Amino acid sequence: MNDATHVTEKADPAARSSTRPVFVLVHGAGGNSYGWAPVLAELALRGHLAVAVDLPGHGPEAYFPRSYQTPQDPEGLRTEPSTTANVTSAHFTDHVADVVRRAHRLGPVVLVGQSMGGLTLNTVANRVPELISHLVYVSAFCPSARATMQQLMTTPEAAASAIFRLPVVPMSAERGVNRVNWRSADPEFLRVVREGMAADRTDDEVRTLLNILEPDESAEIGAADTRGLPESWGRIPRTYLRFTEDRTIPPELQDLMIEEADELTPENPFRVRSLAAPHIGPRDPGELAVELELVAELCR
Repeated sequence: MNDATHVTEKADPAARSSTRPVFVLVHGAGGNSYGWAPVLAELALRGHLAVAVDLPGHGPEAYFPRSYQTPQDPEGLRTEPSTTANVTSAHFTDHVADVVRRAHRLGPVVLVGQSMGGLTLNTVANRVPELISHLVYVSAFCPSARATMQQLMTTPEAAASAIFRLPVVPMSAERGVNRVNWRSADPEFLRVVREGMAADRTDDEVRTLLNILEPDESAEIGAADTRGLPESWGRIPRTYLRFTEDRTIPPELQDLMIEEADELTPENPFRVRSLAAPHIGPRDPGELAVELELVAELCR
């Protein structure tokens, strides 16, 4: 969604109860707030305020097809409709913008997004730039010169992405969802997921990951105009945590998004930090917590 008309909200600094930054964490496709649990725990133990968001259609609102349960029904997986098809980028924006408004009462907001969560960072920053002190893209999509995630995925820099090898359940377009059978027992599926998302994890750890993922994602999200707008999103300081071992959003694609964003707002370029991590992030959540602490210092 191209949210060209953003709401201007004048925040009263005196109304804040603290000058400590508040981290608002946004998950990616097929995920939920639980994926941030290790980082949330680490931030809490370091004395930080943080909240992980369940995007609409995720977490308690997620749809799990009956055909997804054991024993699975392959035909049902291809045909069963999903309530997730009704979810749009606008719903994501509305929900996270509301969380940001509430979090801003507690302190400066650092809005953090992983993977497809970066799309929502853009649209929320377009909507309420005055309420966000810093944006952090954790190996995340960040359209700026290009309007959509889909357009980014057609670039040469995206050609090596494991997304293209992921066996999405074949469904007709009118179903409106992209469905992945994370409970597949196919060894080749496990290999593709491990190489694409979690190359440094064991097979047992990958199976644990698969069992916290959700099968349905609205097809509208990747096709929506979610570019960051220079007059709103482009005013907010931003950091890109670049994962050098990522095979889902390859480093070449991460670099393209950083370059295009910096060309759009040369007076406000990305602060870039590189971590040797696959798509799901470092094994040690403390590594991410340290990076977020460095961002917090920039907001004081």
